[in-house]
Amino acid sequence: MKIAQGAEATIFQNNNSIIKNRFEKKYRHPLLDKKLRTTRTRHEAKILKKLEELGIAAPKIKKVEESIIEMEKVDGEIVRNVLNSKIAAEMGKTIAELHKNNIIHDDLTTSNMIWNDKLVLIDFGLSFISLKAEDKAVDIHVMEESLQGTHPIMYNQIYSKIIAAYKKNYKGASEVLQRLETVRKRGRNKAKY
Repeated sequence: MKIAQGAEATIFQNNNSIIKNRFEKKYRHPLLDKKLRTTRTRHEAKILKKLEELGIAAPKIKKVEESIIEMEKVDGEIVRNVLNSKIAAEMGKTIAELHKNNIIHDDLTTSNMIWNDKLVLIDFGLSFISLKAEDKAVDIHVMEESLQGTHPIMYNQIYSKIIAAYKKNYKGASEVLQRLETVRKRGRNKAKY
């Protein structure tokens, strides 16, 4: 059963499995298209395996084939619908764990998180590995802008809980948060043009 359609992939549910199929892009050369889809699928699978090794909650992989990943279905509520202070603190702690291990999610929205008495991150399709404070700051900025758009009334309270937990759990946090100021300024300058 089809449950979601994105720009890169179609998501299906089959019993207790979620199947992510990166579909063919007709505007690309067929060989390039196949290579890109296969590479991105392998990369996402590699990140998911690393998260499992690190004990960071994310869907576990069942099978990978060319441009298809089959993973476990994670039960729970989409965080966008149940966000509160407790979950915000868990978000900060989990993002700290990612960044400690140089994993950039690159799409940290409350729609890409599931709550089932613990926080589970999903959709690592854009994720990558980076040691740079800049990339970690952009990761937080994406989340910050998403929260402002989806949770404007509770934004200040939620964001401060996330950042407090992030600082507490990641010793590189101050460098990342300093860089975040630069990222924000750059965003504001772009908005002027």
